[in-house]
Amino acid sequence: VFGCYEVTIGWFGHERVDYMTYDTKGVFRCYEIKVSKSDFHSPAATTFCGHYNYYVMPRALYEQVKDEIPADIGVYCECQRRDGTAYEAEPCVSVKKAKRRELTVDANVLKDSIIRSLCRDVGKQVASGNPTLIEIYKRELAEERRMAEYYRKRLDSLQEQYDHLYATVLKTYGEDWERGPGRDYDNSI
Repeated sequence: VFGCYEVTIGWFGHERVDYMTYDTKGVFRCYEIKVSKSDFHSPAATTFCGHYNYYVMPRALYEQVKDEIPADIGVYCECQRRDGTAYEAEPCVSVKKAKRRELTVDANVLKDSIIRSLCRDVGKQVASGNPTLIEIYKRELAEERRMAEYYRKRLDSLQEQYDHLYATVLKTYGEDWERGPGRDYDNSI
């Protein structure tokens, strides 16, 4: 599944999908994000041009507008614990399934639109001069591996020093060195 935010539909299009995905089976999914009742009723176009179309909104908003949502449009809301707090391990859950429908825009136009939008995002990333998240993770992983090797070598060195010291003590004082003078023989130190 390939996804992109803010996909402008068509060349010089005026409609924009908040988030769109395209999968290897040729299925397009469009997601419109709404955060308030006024946002839901905004005159800005709601672009539902995919095979499956969804609103993404807070659960409280869904309860207020659920009767206004068309039958074929699905809804995702934040996943909540029983105490009402957000469950971050799985941020969204489907509260209404979308029904498949025919595309309202040619599939090639949608593909071109998502490709242009992905290219725009890559261009922004490159122009920013900031490393990508993957590069950051790769650097962190390399540093962790370097530190693990450092500590493994350090541990090997300490083990060698301990073994040498222990052998020296045994050779000098014998096997009963731990008991030492004035010590009980109950293995306490």
